[in-house]
Amino acid sequence: MARAPLGMTLWTTAFALCAAVSPGAGVERKAFGTMATGETVELFTLKNSKGVTATIIGWGGIVVSLTAPDRAGRFADVVLGYDTLEPYLKPNPYFGALVGRYGNRIAKGEFPLDGQVYHLPKNNGENTLHGGKVGFGQKLWAVREIKAKDGSALELTLTSPDGEEGFPGTLVTRVTYTLTEQSELRIDYEATTDKPTVLNLTNHSYFNLAGPGGGDVLGHVLRLDADRFTPVGKGLIPTGELRSVAGTPFDFRVPTPLGARIDAKDPQLELGGGYDHNFVLNGPAGTLRLAARVVEPRSGRVLEVLTTEPGVQLYTGNFLDGSPGKDGQSYGRRTGFCLETQHFPDSPNQPSFPTTTLRPGAVFKSTTVYRLTTEP
Repeated sequence: MARAPLGMTLWTTAFALCAAVSPGAGVERKAFGTMATGETVELFTLKNSKGVTATIIGWGGIVVSLTAPDRAGRFADVVLGYDTLEPYLKPNPYFGALVGRYGNRIAKGEFPLDGQVYHLPKNNGENTLHGGKVGFGQKLWAVREIKAKDGSALELTLTSPDGEEGFPGTLVTRVTYTLTEQSELRIDYEATTDKPTVLNLTNHSYFNLAGPGGGDVLGHVLRLDADRFTPVGKGLIPTGELRSVAGTPFDFRVPTPLGARIDAKDPQLELGGGYDHNFVLNGPAGTLRLAARVVEPRSGRVLEVLTTEPGVQLYTGNFLDGSPGKDGQSYGRRTGFCLETQHFPDSPNQPSFPTTTLRPGAVFKSTTVYRLTTEP
């Protein structure tokens, strides 16, 4: 966790009439829906000159869509989600959401910090998942358009009060989404606190590079720069071991289809119903480096993931249940995959893992880049 000194498809006519374009900035905005409180949630569309677009809403900081061309230049939306606001307001698989305060799991909903044990809501069996019952993906962020050196950008801010979901400290979080001319969706995270706390921020986008109606993702070919992963026990909580991927179904150091070994008779795969594991990335944490490369062979679309984080969670949509998504599509089991850049799950209870503690006077900083390209 890097620190530095403090220093949808169908829009109503009414929504369309609310559209406004910021001159020369590559950003469009329109109303997306209204919350029960009467607050309007806006949808912001970032564009580059190559025709790539990313749409983001203030509710949950959610990436609603991300378009990319295939090898023939045909554009398609490559992330899962919904056409309207209402499904995002209900429990869902965290489609596209900013996750916090703590992405992934904390065992038994508690952790020690400076001699005190903090208790969190348990929303995943006996554990806390993705920040608790009301995490950052279920908050209305403040959004404003900002200038970017390369591309168009949005700044999202959220203040989480001391004690929210059991976490100590008033936390001020700033997330910047930038769509670059290199067709990269860059996410820069910053946060400060007034009391010692723990923090693990990520984005929970589900990808299917085949586009809408593309079926499952088992034919996507993944290369992951990780020699080790963190095996899990009951409740998908890490055991504390950093295990070599060599000779296991978790070895993606050579490009391998996601489905090649996903149903192997392996205790770890059986626990997760497929891949739902944290990988220990090679290279120094805090340095932006290539972590993963995914190719969808039929379309030629390529997704590269760069990050400063020490880990990435590979999740193959094992718990998607066929519920409807955009354009009435059915999101069945394994129709999307996630590469959630992160610190390791349950780090506050694992002293040997890289620390997730953030203290007053320090600034949490992290960057992740999702780069879209094609290959012949």
